Amino acid sequence: MKIAWIGTGVMGNPMAHNLHKANYNVHVYNRTSSKAFAMETLGLKAHETIKSCVKDANYIFMIVGYPKDVLEVTNEIFKYAKEDAIIIDMTTSSPTLAKKLYDEGLTKGFNLLDAPVTGGDLGAINGNLSIMVGGLEEVFNQVKPLFEQLGKTINYMGNAGSGQHAKLANQAAIAGAIAGVAESLAYAKEKGLNLEKMLDVITKGSASSWQAVNNGAKMIIEDNLPGFYIKHFLKDLNLILDEAKTFSPLVVKQVQSIYSKLTDKGYQDLGTQAILKYYLDN
Repeated sequence: MKIAWIGTGVMGNPMAHNLHKANYNVHVYNRTSSKAFAMETLGLKAHETIKSCVKDANYIFMIVGYPKDVLEVTNEIFKYAKEDAIIIDMTTSSPTLAKKLYDEGLTKGFNLLDAPVTGGDLGAINGNLSIMVGGLEEVFNQVKPLFEQLGKTINYMGNAGSGQHAKLANQAAIAGAIAGVAESLAYAKEKGLNLEKMLDVITKGSASSWQAVNNGAKMIIEDNLPGFYIKHFLKDLNLILDEAKTFSPLVVKQVQSIYSKLTDKGYQDLGTQAILKYYLDN
């Protein structure tokens, strides 16, 4: 059995490596080829083109940057993959696009799953991501043993696009959580409080969250290295605003505005915890 993996960035690299460590035959491709070929030292086979990477693959995973990248890569896969290959998109992308590509894939003999993840770079490294999946349930069940090498919480959410909708709902929750931590620390700093003690109060009480425990600690020491890029989170927030139809996601709108302003200042390649800069710089 051959697995093709497209996208070996912050998330894709450790995810592909985890499949390799589970003794799967994993072939990798990345637009910046050096990132793929660096994985050959770990025992994976790198390719210069999508065409050679997906040739004869039974399962084709991708985790790339933006919906436009998903569209471009999927069209390449449709051209070169063998019929009946299963295509799994783990990018956080457009639910509307996921449904469109699913329908198109069926006409070409492919089954597609949209399977975005949450848990960040540490979750990818440790193999304990949360994975939410849309598509045919029988196809999900076929791929589930592979998902189990990548994550610990794996949920089938429904028809094509449902995985992406679940991820966007998750991102809406993150928006409120990370902004709340930043506002709390900014307020504490304004009042002269010790930030380490303040964070201890937050994380030991009812206000605790993954964002407080992990990104709150980074905010205090101004560690803005990306576990999750601002530019990618801003993409997610924009997708929520595009997809929400019957209500106005006010918190998401506000946080989207904050990250847009940070992007205008050139902070798009920092981690999402750099949201604290918005409060301290204004």
